[in-house]
Amino acid sequence: MATGRPRFDNRQNPRGPQIRINARIRVPEVRVIGADGSMMGIMSTPEALSLAQQQGLDLVEVDPKAMPPVCKILDFGKYKYEAAKQAREARRKQTVIDIKEIKLRPKTDDHDLNFKSKAARRFIESGNKVKFTVRFRGREITHPEMAQQQLDWLVSQLEDISNVEVRPQMEGRTMTLLVAPKPQILQKVAQQKAQRERERQAAIKQGLTPEPEPSTEVEDLDEDEDEDENDDSR
Repeated sequence: MATGRPRFDNRQNPRGPQIRINARIRVPEVRVIGADGSMMGIMSTPEALSLAQQQGLDLVEVDPKAMPPVCKILDFGKYKYEAAKQAREARRKQTVIDIKEIKLRPKTDDHDLNFKSKAARRFIESGNKVKFTVRFRGREITHPEMAQQQLDWLVSQLEDISNVEVRPQMEGRTMTLLVAPKPQILQKVAQQKAQRERERQAAIKQGLTPEPEPSTEVEDLDEDEDEDENDDSR
């Protein structure tokens, strides 16, 4: 029986491509770009590394597939910081559309239905899609027209700001409907986000602490489901 340490399986900890710097660059020669962006030509890797160290900087491989590989002399710590900053800025400017779910029952009363309609409007005006899910219990499944009427009413309440993306359809013991913001709503959300970003950048330039992004996270609305699922089947 085999004993000893288990064999390391790198598949359990996948990593993306790693940037080689300094002593990790093991090719015999490289094409070097100076810290000021000037082309310094091809030189041996030890020579390029020595040149970077003389300037208190790093030798960073920026194009490993070139022949020979291209390296640049730069401050790697600052390089990583700027790359991370750019990635954060890109994510901040990106418009992400989430799907918010609102759950109903065929017996949901008019007051609750109106409340959920208003919640759906808030979701859509924030740029989110909304999925309505009507769950049937017991003999409720024999009256799908009740759920259809609820969904039709919700569509009519939201038709000024949304389009039906997936019409009501049965999925097991549920009926679902998906609505999405109209293009003008998404455009308005994007404009508001761009304006907040401009204000944030202006605050940073003035040495002020920018206000945090307003949260659009709202819990999915769920119908009370504490009762026994078999109650309606008796």
